[in-house]
Amino acid sequence: MGFFKWFKSRAKMKRWILLNLIGVVLVCFGIAKLIDAKTLNVAEIVTVVISFVLGFTFLVLGTVFMQKRMLELLVEESDTRKETNNINTLIFNKKVYNQGPKIVVIGGGSGLNTVLRGLKNYTDNITAIVTVSDYGETPTDSRKALEILPLNDIKESLMALAYDENEMGSLLNHVFTSGKLKNLSFGDIYFLAMDEVYKNFAKSIENSGEVLNMTGKVLPVTLEPINICAELEDGYVIENRDKIPEIVEQTKNKISRIYINPTNTRPAPGVIDAINEADAIVIGPGSLYTNVIPNLLVKGIAKAVKESKAIKVYVSNIMTEAGQTDEYKLSDHIKTIRDYVGEGIIDYCIYDTGEIIPEFVQKYNEEGKDIVIPDTQKAKEYGIKLIQRNLSNIENDKVRHDSDVIASTIIQLICDELQFQDMQNDSQYLMLNSRLKESKRQIRKRERKERKFRKSGRKQFERKKDDSKFKEKYQKRIQSIKESDTKTEERKKKASKSIFKKLADMDSSTKYKDMLSKQETAETKLFDAVSQLGIIKNSKLDLDDEELDEKDSKKRTSKNTKKTTKNIAKKKSNKKSK
Repeated sequence: MGFFKWFKSRAKMKRWILLNLIGVVLVCFGIAKLIDAKTLNVAEIVTVVISFVLGFTFLVLGTVFMQKRMLELLVEESDTRKETNNINTLIFNKKVYNQGPKIVVIGGGSGLNTVLRGLKNYTDNITAIVTVSDYGETPTDSRKALEILPLNDIKESLMALAYDENEMGSLLNHVFTSGKLKNLSFGDIYFLAMDEVYKNFAKSIENSGEVLNMTGKVLPVTLEPINICAELEDGYVIENRDKIPEIVEQTKNKISRIYINPTNTRPAPGVIDAINEADAIVIGPGSLYTNVIPNLLVKGIAKAVKESKAIKVYVSNIMTEAGQTDEYKLSDHIKTIRDYVGEGIIDYCIYDTGEIIPEFVQKYNEEGKDIVIPDTQKAKEYGIKLIQRNLSNIENDKVRHDSDVIASTIIQLICDELQFQDMQNDSQYLMLNSRLKESKRQIRKRERKERKFRKSGRKQFERKKDDSKFKEKYQKRIQSIKESDTKTEERKKKASKSIFKKLADMDSSTKYKDMLSKQETAETKLFDAVSQLGIIKNSKLDLDDEELDEKDSKKRTSKNTKKTTKNIAKKKSNKKSK
């Protein structure tokens, strides 16, 4: 079955086989003409010559490209990082990866790990230079017990370079729950053991790649514990890295300068050598003031980068950071790095041209973050070559850099440099070009899916052609969302007022009913009291009528009494007169 796999469309061998067959047919046609013809006229001679020339040309081209494609397939299928090998007849050739380009990545945090995750698909010669700093944080129980440096960034980088990142993460982050090792981390125990074996912390970290069977190596930027400090515009100094965004946001004072303490920190062994030997140096992405610049402030790092002949690439952030780079544009990021370490630190800048839908931008706006506007005209003034790429990717509702796009862009720069040096037939170029083609194919496939999302109204990204159009459209979308939110809030307020009014009406109605109820209760009690006296037996209205009747009867009785008295008095007077 292995033989027939050469004829699959993915192998791209049929075209060169067909070209060879056409060449053989043309050569045979020319030979047949020579054997069959007794004499040849001019037209027949021209036909034979053309047949031979085309036939041999097709044979040579077909053979050369077949060999080249076979080498590309050999390299492609020797990649153990892939889940499956599609062509089992190819021989594993680890040496090709070992001879891949030497790439140094300087930074920290998730941005550094994103770049490492993409580059490990192209070469084994990756060196991650990571900051080691406690940042003023309270050490874990494991660190206290083992008395080791904070190694979270180093562990994250080792996991990013591992063949199986999830398994490596589970191993290094495992914390024992019982026995004498309770509350101790396996990662901390491992680094302590490596340090005791090699008697050198930097060497132990560097050799972890071979011990853990992973791609590349990780180096601490320095062996000395450092603090990343920030001085604000009002002179206040923050010596705890984690507190910088919080205090800046509270005091509304921008960062005046960032520095490391102690300032004369020396780089770890092997760091300067890795920079000097690199074919490409990648800076960022990551927190500008707390991950990128502090590494460059270590003594000798910036100088080594400037003097290196490697391609120097800066990967810009996609979003600003609250309390650090508020309202920073692309040119502001570049200018800040140049202000700290001078010119010659960046040759190329890769920035995002993908438009993130405003719904995601709004989530970041609520956290005090915003999109980094690519003001390319101003950025070009610094003499840096800008590379536009759709870097944005959504992971767990968060905007992240696309590791495949970053890696393929960096590798493309290296391939262009090899072509410039006329090294197209070098095994390194063939390997990189082969992997690059496969990566671009995957990226195009993903872009096709994104176009389908756009058609269905569920798009995640949209390419832009012009900064001004991008900004205008972005602002319109955001403005429409804000207006919609404002209208929604107004409707809520009106609804709340209406509800409160109804509640108030209900409340007043209830009070009125209570008043009437109290009045009726009082009248009832009066009625009962009067009824007990035997005066009336009916309702309040009956009581009023009977009172009137009683008064009338009393008046009548009074009148009758007076009349009777007068009559009696008259009779007495008449008797006396008689």
